[in-house]
Amino acid sequence: MQHHEFLARVRELGEYDSQDEAEKVTEAVLGVLAQRISPGEVEDLASQLPAPLGQTLAEAKPEQAESFGIEDFYRRVADRTGARPRTAEWDAGAVLTTLAGAISGGELNQILSQLPSGFAVLFGKADLAS
Repeated sequence: MQHHEFLARVRELGEYDSQDEAEKVTEAVLGVLAQRISPGEVEDLASQLPAPLGQTLAEAKPEQAESFGIEDFYRRVADRTGARPRTAEWDAGAVLTTLAGAISGGELNQILSQLPSGFAVLFGKADLAS
């Protein structure tokens, strides 16, 4: 998937007014995701995404993954976008559902294995959320 296609899909799913808004939200969500998964997984994920998105992940990669739940995930996204946590939940769903469609199934499984089960629904995988 090309960078512009990824952002167009986020824009469509998130019902954003502009490509710039979709890009801002995408960078925020990917930045928070990079803090939550292992550095090696961040690198693997970055390698499957268009260069600008891979760069966003690389810049956000911590020395080691932080442990936080889904509510804190929303709060962190909201802090980056200036939105309310409920809006951040919508934003995260738009970006992570797009992400799930842009990467291999094996990579998606690796990411989901590092996250609490409640995150699966954000990736459009509600059947894995239980």
